[in-house]
Amino acid sequence: MNILYIQGSELPCEQGTLADVIVHGGRCTHSVWLLRQMHARLGPHGVYIALFEEVSPRALAAAHANAAIVFAHVDAVEAPTKSESASSSPSMAAPSRPSRQMLLACKDTKSTPVSPLMLGIVHELIRQRAISETLAGDLIRVQSYYDGIRQSRFWRATAPMRQAGNTVKNVASVGRYAKTVAGRHGGWSNALSAAMNAYRHLGFKGVLRKLTTSARSLQHVEASSATYSYAEWVARYDTLEAGRLETLRAELNALDDPPLISIVVPVFNAPEATLRAMLDSVIAQIYGNWELCIADDMSPGPHVRAVLDEYAGADNRIKIVYRTQNGHISEASNSALEIATGEFVALLDHDDILPPHALFMVVKYLAEHPDADLLYSDEDKINERGERVDPYFKPDWNPELLRTQNYFCHFGVYRTALIREVGGFRMGFEGSQDHDLVLRCVERVPAQNIVHIPHVLYHWRISAGSTAAGESEKPYAQDAAFKAIDEHLARCGVKAHVELTPAGQRHICYALPDPAPLVTIVIPTKDGVGLLKQCIDSVLGISTYRNIEILIVDNGSTEPATLAYFDGLTGQPDVRVMRDPRPFNYSALNNAAVQEAQGEFICLMNNDIQVITPGWLEEMVGLAMQPGAGCVGARLWYPNDTLQHGGVILGIGGIAGHSHLKLARGEGGYFSRAALTQNLSCVTAACLVVSRSVYREVDGLDEGLAVAFNDVDFCLRVREAGYRNVYAAFAELYHHESATRGSDLTPEKQLRFQSECAYMKERWGDALTNDPAYNPNLDLKFSVPTFLYADPPRIGQFE
Repeated sequence: MNILYIQGSELPCEQGTLADVIVHGGRCTHSVWLLRQMHARLGPHGVYIALFEEVSPRALAAAHANAAIVFAHVDAVEAPTKSESASSSPSMAAPSRPSRQMLLACKDTKSTPVSPLMLGIVHELIRQRAISETLAGDLIRVQSYYDGIRQSRFWRATAPMRQAGNTVKNVASVGRYAKTVAGRHGGWSNALSAAMNAYRHLGFKGVLRKLTTSARSLQHVEASSATYSYAEWVARYDTLEAGRLETLRAELNALDDPPLISIVVPVFNAPEATLRAMLDSVIAQIYGNWELCIADDMSPGPHVRAVLDEYAGADNRIKIVYRTQNGHISEASNSALEIATGEFVALLDHDDILPPHALFMVVKYLAEHPDADLLYSDEDKINERGERVDPYFKPDWNPELLRTQNYFCHFGVYRTALIREVGGFRMGFEGSQDHDLVLRCVERVPAQNIVHIPHVLYHWRISAGSTAAGESEKPYAQDAAFKAIDEHLARCGVKAHVELTPAGQRHICYALPDPAPLVTIVIPTKDGVGLLKQCIDSVLGISTYRNIEILIVDNGSTEPATLAYFDGLTGQPDVRVMRDPRPFNYSALNNAAVQEAQGEFICLMNNDIQVITPGWLEEMVGLAMQPGAGCVGARLWYPNDTLQHGGVILGIGGIAGHSHLKLARGEGGYFSRAALTQNLSCVTAACLVVSRSVYREVDGLDEGLAVAFNDVDFCLRVREAGYRNVYAAFAELYHHESATRGSDLTPEKQLRFQSECAYMKERWGDALTNDPAYNPNLDLKFSVPTFLYADPPRIGQFE
């Protein structure tokens, strides 16, 4: 056996003799260049062993991009005897001291290592790889059998029976949760009234769909609270202890020039008990520099004026205007706004409740963000039994989500000068007047002046006629929302319009120029011609976007069927095959392809993707063309119609994980976020659209991340460059995940994955646990479903 010993960064002069084993020790930088030099000196079955005091995660990731590498921890590595050193390479000394960190790069894992210890490691790797490859083969056979069933005549013939079965299950789920659904609407009579309103607008199928969605969301909540309920979470982490009051008041006394906050409340015939509860919650605020500006919109009930006069007489901070004509909520809110004198305005409904620390937290965040123009908090609801339910732990500033969902809502605080600058509330937008207001306000302020307070500072009462029970309570609210969104888009110069989907979600359709820009679809592949052909056929046969070129990157295919398929594509003008037989490195393959791409936009696509929505590319390109847009990711389903990718959440499982994983098709997820287009920190590169200019600006994918997390890292660098990444919920495709790349069960791949995890943690640090598109009150454990309550939260109660 020819064993070569190398110390530090010195290389032997002789290059003619290839070594069976290279043992490399000492202190030096382990670089890609050095690794290639070592491999150039290895025989066809050679083993490269690197013994270093320290190996950085980036060096490990770079090494994996160039060879099959195992990273292991050993107690000791036997140093060669003097005779072995002399016979192997007289000119090179043996490594001065072995290390606990070892890189083993094998050109053939059947080769013999330098010592019995190394021999045992290599043999164990071979045994483990054989086991994992057997399991991988079994999985492929099972998947093939399953795919055969789905494509059979029997499967197609029994489709109506399965559809009927699903309908029965949907009705059963509605029945199971009927009482809770009714409770959400404030009782059976209110629920029936809401159902009738929905029937008039959506028909019978629409009503059944909405009821099914409500039941499924309750199933999600039930699953989320399997560990403990929201009530238990509140008891642990969101209950104000009496002993904390003095501490909080002392913190308030230390503030310089605390602002006056005007709480604006339009009132119309509120029940006496809920009206008193609202007033009492304001009076109970720890922060006392407030004024309560109430406009009564000519309530017919005599109790309203009696209660308001009683409270105004007891506290001179309460100011009331009695309107002489009923003008609905927008005019009433403007009347209350006219008597406001505070620097900031906070909006409160006449039957809702603020926790005692609500204004304290607002002022605390204003002190930390003195330039803030808009602030909003998390919220929950109060049911008819007075219980806190349905918390909405919201993302930070998310402009794409705000366009279709008024997540800003409660507890919303506005700089008074701004709210007056935009003209206050507008008549004709009743039911969505708050959404219209915040859309007009955000158009005038920079993103950094919009502040999210990640604490529940508002309790929204579920009652008859309140949209806390659902928008079907106020059918006119949907029309007003559409009008507000369309006018917002027009003011922003965005050519788009909003539509209502059959499932009841709002969908903004962005217009494309004529002609549409050229898109290069990059598809790396190796053999697996069945999946690749399915992918290409679906792109060409189903997609309605025509200005494309498909660039297939052949990563060393050898199967005759695959090579014949490539030959058959030769005459197609919009398909090219690029040969790149290097060791698999997803990042390098895509980077090389983008250099050859002609499109203005790049679509990275796995070879196991299958198009199912014809307008998927129009959707993604329309979003990618918006000013400030970065990466756009699709909604991907497993073939069994459960969600594979609904966006990526940083921190799940330690690095990142998919949002709403395995959510059933037809479900909206946490506050419909699986079904709505929104800004996210990251999206998967299994189907990702980005402009070629942005791709090049951030230097493409990091080739040190050969397999895992290269898309997460890419998206984070795009975000770091100032662009917004987007989850395109209405671009839907199937993903037969990683079907041709082989198993990730092999020890080599497991250890490669660990090194890529270490690299991501070293590079991005705290960013991985502070995703602005998520919430510190939501869990980061790898679990199904996602959006569980964090135990404990990653933020203190008063932080």
